[in-house]
Amino acid sequence: MTGFLTTHVLDTASGQPAAGMTIDLYRREGDSRAHLVTMVTNDDGRTDSPILPAEDFAVGRYELVFQVGAYFDRGEETPFLDDIPIRFGINDAAAHYHVPLLVSPFSFSTYRGS
Repeated sequence: MTGFLTTHVLDTASGQPAAGMTIDLYRREGDSRAHLVTMVTNDDGRTDSPILPAEDFAVGRYELVFQVGAYFDRGEETPFLDDIPIRFGINDAAAHYHVPLLVSPFSFSTYRGS
């Protein structure tokens, strides 16, 4: 069995899934990072497929960057929250890693989900 990486983004200000949010995934090596994929959340606040599917899944350090500022764009020159990077490690190549994001224009939280 091979693992995979998913997310689910909820807009806590509206009480709805965060549809249309752009997410970038990077693999980290020390202070550098390599871009792997860009995805956009669907109407349920999820991506249509795993962000890191089984065939690309590997132990290592990663970074998800949620483009929250663009999602909540209210025409403000400088939004309070802009891109939110979440750095995490994958140490079990057979596990499902789920990194959800609960977000509003002024706060966010995350955790390792199931």
